[in-house]
Amino acid sequence: MKPHARIINCARGGIIDEEALAVALKNGQIAGAALDVFESEPLGDSSLKDLGKEVLLTPHLGASTTEAQVNVAIDVAEQIRDVLLGLPARSAVNIPGLSPDVLEELKPYMQLAESLGNLVGQLAGGRVEVLNVRLQGELATNKSQPLVIASLKGLLYQALRERVNYVNANIEAKERGIRVIETRDQVVKDYAGSLHLEATGNLGTHSVTGALLGDGEIRVTNIDGFPINVPPSQHMLFTVHRDLPGIIGKIGSLLGSFNVNIASMQVGRKIVRGDAVMVLSIDDPLPEGILTEITKVQGIRDAYTVVL
Repeated sequence: MKPHARIINCARGGIIDEEALAVALKNGQIAGAALDVFESEPLGDSSLKDLGKEVLLTPHLGASTTEAQVNVAIDVAEQIRDVLLGLPARSAVNIPGLSPDVLEELKPYMQLAESLGNLVGQLAGGRVEVLNVRLQGELATNKSQPLVIASLKGLLYQALRERVNYVNANIEAKERGIRVIETRDQVVKDYAGSLHLEATGNLGTHSVTGALLGDGEIRVTNIDGFPINVPPSQHMLFTVHRDLPGIIGKIGSLLGSFNVNIASMQVGRKIVRGDAVMVLSIDDPLPEGILTEITKVQGIRDAYTVVL
């Protein structure tokens, strides 16, 4: 090194031969050195300590200053608060670190992903083996990992409840053998950006697609390939049926006989009098036994209840 050079080590102790450095400083081979880390900490007997102003030694305790301790305490408290509120921890080691502005931008989409994951998990039932996460339109240009983790959190919620969060969702999924496939499709279709989840398990395959409206409201836009447009609600009823006259009326009358109030209803179909999906938002959970009665209605092929 040139005689006017100065060497700084604040990386790891042991990557510099400290005795050789002391000799170089004493002989004027280099002009100075500053070290915050050492081969042995705390620094004991060392030739570096015998040198003068050409060497600066600090005790590798930057995090222990009064200001650092206050900042660490505030940061820990804020992140515990966020986790208890169901938000991602900014510094979790197994989820991507997000700056506050990026996190704020993605937060509505993470809620969308979590809601869709919860929905497709209940529709799939049983054990999910593969989750396909497809980012569509403008959403395809965003970071995918936060949305994948949010989808897994929703998918696993029915099994784990409050035990699953943004930090452990990926780990829990791997332990259950759930394989995640990420795809991107930048083609803008009905919505500027949308998220599509497809879950395959021992009981078959189900898919859901959702998007955000301009005001941030979540919309479920597709169920198993059938176009719909409904906001998710706490209690929902899904049916798969033949698109025949009278079925909607029969379901409405049956629910009414059990004192179940319908908040909203929509039917999605591909062709006239073909297969169709009906989505009902209801005010209360379905009474026991009514789902069996619904499946007995002529034309109804299957029925699912979902609680979000």
